[in-house]
Amino acid sequence: MRIYYSEDHRLHFPQAELSGGQFVTPFERPSRVEYVLTRLRERSLTDINAPAAVDMGPIRTLLDPGYLSFLETAWDDWKAEGMAGEIIAANVPARGMHMDRIPQNIDGKVGYYCHASETAITRGTWAAALSSVACAQSAQRHVAAGADAAFALCRPPGHHATADQYGGYCFINNAAVVAEMFRNSGAARVAVLDIDFHHGNGTQTIFYDRPDVMFVSLHGAPQETYPYFIGYADEKGAGAGEGANLNYPMTAGTGYDLWAQALDDAIARITAWGAQALVVSLGVDAYKDDPISFFKLESDDFTDAGRRIGRMRLPTVFCMEGGYAIEAVGVNTVNVLEGFKDA
Repeated sequence: MRIYYSEDHRLHFPQAELSGGQFVTPFERPSRVEYVLTRLRERSLTDINAPAAVDMGPIRTLLDPGYLSFLETAWDDWKAEGMAGEIIAANVPARGMHMDRIPQNIDGKVGYYCHASETAITRGTWAAALSSVACAQSAQRHVAAGADAAFALCRPPGHHATADQYGGYCFINNAAVVAEMFRNSGAARVAVLDIDFHHGNGTQTIFYDRPDVMFVSLHGAPQETYPYFIGYADEKGAGAGEGANLNYPMTAGTGYDLWAQALDDAIARITAWGAQALVVSLGVDAYKDDPISFFKLESDDFTDAGRRIGRMRLPTVFCMEGGYAIEAVGVNTVNVLEGFKDA
């Protein structure tokens, strides 16, 4: 399986995240990728390539132009106002406020374009986000050209980024861009299967009213965990997209038996829907020891999950998402890929 990876991910390394009322080192950090790379090499998965230059075309198709402009200039605008630290949202529009008027001051813009203040922007965030989506795009091109699968080792991750907001460590929705590219390259129907512990709110909102992209997510119940306000089972899609959105929220302590039942049902629904290409938002934070999750999957369970996904026999792009048990993230990620290969 070909892997795409960029050293530019290191350009994004916020020094602080607000968690539990205090500033801590972010759970989403560069070392996550190092553990994945190490495990890939240990398992002789060494077809690791730098991505081609980013193609802004499909990104501009999906994302709000004002949001993209904000991401590109936010750091310079922040520093121009004399701000000393990293960019962290402090003011957000709430109920009763204007949601349709974008502030001119950078502090207000940050709040307007952010939906989760644990996510900071640094000097290198924009460049890192572009390198991340470039990995995803290169993986899609490789599969569209005839390969069975490819793995985009994306960092920053993407599935929490909407068309006009960042948060959950995500800035550009890599999986959504890949799905759009599959559509552009001839797949009539594309499925995005999100197995990250946290609901892929960004991917859902981007495709919620579209009949050509099915979004399916296995995740922690939103009444119990981030992103809290989206990801319920009754969210089925809207308009032409009615029925093309499936959520499988599960409660604290969920183990592999129940999780695998949801995965099997998701796979059956995707197959019946007639997907011609598959994008997997590959988060491994359903692992039992993940510090910000509450499922109980073992490392071997990820191998079996990959095997079940592989039996779909669809052209598949894996996009790296979450997984914050640092020392296990490499093993769990590679287990999915090896299970997929062995299906």
